[in-house]
Amino acid sequence: MDSSSYKRKPVAYLTRKVQISCCHRLNSPFLNEHENARVYGKCNNIWGHGHNYTIEVTVRGPIDPSTGMVLNLTDLKDCMQKVVIDQMDHKNIDKELDHFTNTVSTSENIAVYIFEQLKKQMSNPELLYEVKVHETDKNVMYFRGEYDENVSSDF
Repeated sequence: MDSSSYKRKPVAYLTRKVQISCCHRLNSPFLNEHENARVYGKCNNIWGHGHNYTIEVTVRGPIDPSTGMVLNLTDLKDCMQKVVIDQMDHKNIDKELDHFTNTVSTSENIAVYIFEQLKKQMSNPELLYEVKVHETDKNVMYFRGEYDENVSSDF
């Protein structure tokens, strides 16, 4: 079969953004009080602190020739509503999400949490490419589902 006898599907990336406000305290259960204060500084404040996060979720896949889409944007919006808005917006994520009981709620771990929760919500999780967490205008963390093969995951 030569290359002219089949049609290749272009691969595209679709990104949706949402904004949330939530608070947390950087405090590791694996460090003592002095170590937590040294590592996390003012972010270890016992009362916590808040952020206005921008969360970007990107899916990647072939464009379906019948719909012209990688994924229906409404489906992505609904999944992000359930995982990001409903679970995290205007919440103290350390106290209201069981996952952060023994996992420090850094931007890195927030990105991993959102990624893994979205995979559970999506009808086609293989399309999930990346979750970006904009903690500030200058600090952005992203996760693409990669794991160090030498370390086990909690997910």
